[in-house]
Amino acid sequence: MIDTNNQHDPDQEGFDGPSKTSIKKEMLALQSLGEAIVKLTKGEFEAIPIADETLADAIAVARKIKHREGLRRQMQYIGKLMRKIDISEIEKAYRQLQAGRRNKAQEFQRLEQWRDQLITEGPGAAEKVLAIYPKADRQHLRQLLSNAKREQAADKAPTYARKLFRHLQALAADT
Repeated sequence: MIDTNNQHDPDQEGFDGPSKTSIKKEMLALQSLGEAIVKLTKGEFEAIPIADETLADAIAVARKIKHREGLRRQMQYIGKLMRKIDISEIEKAYRQLQAGRRNKAQEFQRLEQWRDQLITEGPGAAEKVLAIYPKADRQHLRQLLSNAKREQAADKAPTYARKLFRHLQALAADT
């Protein structure tokens, strides 16, 4: 006969909350969010809404600490402070910041591809760019393109290719 009285039942043992493992995972996640916020540039950091003044002060201190062990302890403190407050707005702002970074990187890569395509294909690709950016100066674009092609053929530094890229960036920013 099997004894059914010795089965594991959390309700009978006084189980009243999350496991230690889940608490530790949450703590480490908050600490890593805090570390990511500490590593942001000044402008990016100002975009994060931190209402709790103690947390804001702790992050400001951590941004100044250079000693590794001191920084580790400060990051633990930041994680502890973050457990006590509602961080939904901070997480939301950080996710938006990350999405903006990804979008900028994708835009940068797209413009690099346009520049490379312009240099390899020539006037045919220039017409595609002019169709996308109708306000573009046709003559200036073609001049930059011909100079970049000449520069590439002569194995010179890509000065005009860079100028062409900056011109494409300006066109993209105008639209």
